[in-house]
Amino acid sequence: MTFSAKTRQDNLVRLANEDFDILIIGGGITGAGVAIQAAASGFKTALIDMQDFAEGTSSRSTKMVHGGIRYLKNFDVGVVADTVRERQNVQRIAPHIPQPIRMLLPIYREPDATYDMFSVKVAMGLYDRLAGISNPNLTSFTLTKDEVLAQVPEINPDNLLGGGSYLDFTNNDARLVIENIKKSAAFGAVIASHVKATAFTHDQNGTINGADVQDTLADNHFHIKAKFVLNAAGPWVDQIDLIDDKLPFLKQMRPTKGIHLVVDWHKLPVPQPLYVDSLHHDERMIFIIPRFDKTYFGTTDTDYHGDLVHPQIEQQDVDYLLSTINQRFPDANIKLSDIEASWVGIRPLIASNSSSDYNGGGGSHITDQSIDRVIGIVNNYSQGRASRNEIAEAILASEQDLSEKILKPSQVSRGSSLNVKEDGLIVLSGGKITDYRRMAAGAIQLLTKLMKEKYQLIYLPVDSKHLQVSGGDINPDTVPQELQMISSQGEALGLSQMEAQKIANLFGSNALQIFTGIRTTKPAAGLSLSETLILNYCLKEEMVLTPVDYLLRRTNHLLFEAESFTKVAQPVIEAMAAHFNWSPDEIKQQSSHLKQVFQQSQLDYLKAGQSHSVNLQSLH
Repeated sequence: MTFSAKTRQDNLVRLANEDFDILIIGGGITGAGVAIQAAASGFKTALIDMQDFAEGTSSRSTKMVHGGIRYLKNFDVGVVADTVRERQNVQRIAPHIPQPIRMLLPIYREPDATYDMFSVKVAMGLYDRLAGISNPNLTSFTLTKDEVLAQVPEINPDNLLGGGSYLDFTNNDARLVIENIKKSAAFGAVIASHVKATAFTHDQNGTINGADVQDTLADNHFHIKAKFVLNAAGPWVDQIDLIDDKLPFLKQMRPTKGIHLVVDWHKLPVPQPLYVDSLHHDERMIFIIPRFDKTYFGTTDTDYHGDLVHPQIEQQDVDYLLSTINQRFPDANIKLSDIEASWVGIRPLIASNSSSDYNGGGGSHITDQSIDRVIGIVNNYSQGRASRNEIAEAILASEQDLSEKILKPSQVSRGSSLNVKEDGLIVLSGGKITDYRRMAAGAIQLLTKLMKEKYQLIYLPVDSKHLQVSGGDINPDTVPQELQMISSQGEALGLSQMEAQKIANLFGSNALQIFTGIRTTKPAAGLSLSETLILNYCLKEEMVLTPVDYLLRRTNHLLFEAESFTKVAQPVIEAMAAHFNWSPDEIKQQSSHLKQVFQQSQLDYLKAGQSHSVNLQSLH
């Protein structure tokens, strides 16, 4: 099967003329996760998104499936246990996407430090246990100051005590979404991007039975009929609730803004990902992650009240990150002009949640008595007078001391909510990428129950822990070897090692399908053979409609290969124009949109205004 622009046109007809069991509104990671499980469980499934898939929050994360070791500062054991278990599940169902890495957590003697050398050792030991990590090559360990400096010579040595090293996972967020979407379609889901819900319809009993929608590309309006409708719109959950005019509106989201900045790796030559305190006395930490030949870092966390579709990075956001980076790496002297790319996302936080489970922020407080109890048992354990189970029990007991007061945006929970409104609208909100499969499984359990109660229809939910996404048909226990075997087939057919590995890493087992075109594909003008193969595949199998879809979300070219962007942009536009038979006006419009997105990512609107330097003294 294919999943292309032609598929979209066919699906628009089906959406307008068929009856569905479930209509999912939102094509980010939450909606995609529900769609794959619903379709695989036999539900007749429809999914729409008003933009491209993952165009909102789900392509704008830190691009990690991280275990949340920061949460252990406040003994959020339950959160970490759930997170590391789900991380393992995601790695097994999408083995070509999350990749294990060693994370370094430098420890400094300074006010508001998250950990000291003793507490980080305890936290990492508990983290390994919760994650089920026992392989000596993967378990956590501490480093001395000299060992940290040997690994990362550029890091600030002042007040450096040492560090902790533990296992975490990188992620390609937008690709995780599209691989779920593609597999949903393979299971029979009827899916279309750029379709916006404008109103809900109700039966004579006042129960939702579908939605009026708009094809925003053609400005056509039609109706989708469904037994149940699920709002999985992320930061737009409140906006979707607003069109449910049969019920009073109750705001539930508290969106916050997070930004990430990209520089050339030689400006910030970190050999591995780092996780450092922000230095802004806000209980936050900053990721610093090498990827390809770049280093990116983030994130911020501030309340956001602006345009959800077009959030913008402001100078104060840049200053926040650069002040931390330039203090941690004094010789880097990174300036606004060094930023090659950026992205900004809006987190779908639930306002009523309190104790934070995002990035370890916490309004939670633990009594001194609880802390003393835990430390006492740890000391007894080190002397052979207590068991590891007693440590875990003491930490679990300490959770009862946590308060529920929200203090800062970063302390609003990344927890999720699943509920059914009085008129039957199912609302799945909040959460984070690591939790998407579990959130979706909860929605499918609820949908199964509702279908039985209302329609006497019996469905058996699929075991989503073993439901591979598209491209994930490889052994999750031997991913490096499997990807190498796949890429070697591309090499054997004439691609360079780097080209074949890039395709294997992006598309997993689907790379084999791409390689079949090596001998029959003529490179597009201005593009290499491998670039042409990737573009052709995305047009045929990933519902790419615009150059931005392709260069930003399907390949991340715009973010991590900005230096070659101007070289490939025009050839990509020309190849797509030929494929879609665009008119000169359409070519001009697509070119303008791509240029605008690129300039926005480059922060040209800030760079034009000033040559800005960050005052490090403000940190002290």
